[in-house]
Amino acid sequence: MVEPLTGSGAMDDAMEKLDLRKQHKQLYLPAVGRFESITVPPFAYLMVDGEGDPNRATAYRQAVEALYGAAYAVKFESKAELKRDYVVPPLEGLWWSDDMNDFVARRKEQWKWTMMIAIPDFIDPAFAQAAIAAAMDKKQQSALGRVRIEVLDEGRVVQTMHLGSYDDEGPLLRRLHEEFLPENGLRPVGKHHEIYLGDPRKTAPEKLKTVLRQPVAVR
Repeated sequence: MVEPLTGSGAMDDAMEKLDLRKQHKQLYLPAVGRFESITVPPFAYLMVDGEGDPNRATAYRQAVEALYGAAYAVKFESKAELKRDYVVPPLEGLWWSDDMNDFVARRKEQWKWTMMIAIPDFIDPAFAQAAIAAAMDKKQQSALGRVRIEVLDEGRVVQTMHLGSYDDEGPLLRRLHEEFLPENGLRPVGKHHEIYLGDPRKTAPEKLKTVLRQPVAVR
């Protein structure tokens, strides 16, 4: 669906790193094409909001760059000050439209989004904000000022793994909303959620892995 960027500059030494993908495997490794219902615990995220076609909107590129700049600023400060290191989690996105038919029909210019990167629970929001502010002053990157911190509590969700190009997600999403949810007495609540596990600059489109997640409630 989008073209997430990846950060760089991880510090390589003997300090043990927390990896949320390994700690919460059930959240990041659903079966390809098979829907499963799980409960997602609350997570704190760095977030940036925007709207428009993610493949064309300058605001989208700036948002993702700001997120990675903020994520690595917090990571490095955590390692230096808290003596706790971690792997920066993958890019995620919440997607919606005033008319959700625009979303399924791929009318991207109508899309709204919140791009985000999770932070570990030992990172205090005030600590993260201070790290971001310091990075903004040092690098003079005003886009970092758009980054906020918020806890996302999705609760019960249905999720699956999509294998392939972002633009080929439509049929799987239709199966989710038009077949699986009604057949199981569920209705969508909240926003469509995606987790990007591949780098489209280095991975063939047909091999990209994306977690597709929809918060749900009983009808």
